[in-house]
Amino acid sequence: MTDFMNIIKTRRSVRKYEDKKIPDELLEQVLEAVKWSPSWANTQCWEVMVVQDQTVKEKLQEIIAPKNPATKAITSAPTVLAMGARLNTSGVYKDQIVTKFGDWFMFDLGLATQNLCLAAHSLGLATVIVGLFDHDKAKAILEMPEGYELPVLIPIGYPAQDVKPPKRKEIREFTHYDTF
Repeated sequence: MTDFMNIIKTRRSVRKYEDKKIPDELLEQVLEAVKWSPSWANTQCWEVMVVQDQTVKEKLQEIIAPKNPATKAITSAPTVLAMGARLNTSGVYKDQIVTKFGDWFMFDLGLATQNLCLAAHSLGLATVIVGLFDHDKAKAILEMPEGYELPVLIPIGYPAQDVKPPKRKEIREFTHYDTF
């Protein structure tokens, strides 16, 4: 297995972190992976807020959906990366949305998030992608202006637990050739 395939196969959603700050140079490498993510017409619609202030993290934790297993991760991780996107940029040409699926920001943000999580894992860091929270309140807490959305919060830090891989479908269960 190539190193890259090993990174893909061993990355897990981790919700418990060591009480250890992430060095700036490692965080910079993770953000570099976001920088090089593909996007619609190279629009690079993502915006990343690096949240390390404990008070801000506590405010974010309060707006996580009840019983979300990632709730404690918001404050226990040394850093939370809030993944936002500029609207009406991706999938837009001459001020018109040109895709059947509307604004393409969620696709571009998904690509950037995957790059971020794989880069973090390759550096010995762990992440969990959190999407179940009050997005409007999170935007207010982070003082995000109009014209942007905040779909994802990503706690990141050194893992304090090993997580077993979930069962995966066999390739033949989701692959179709020539027609469905």
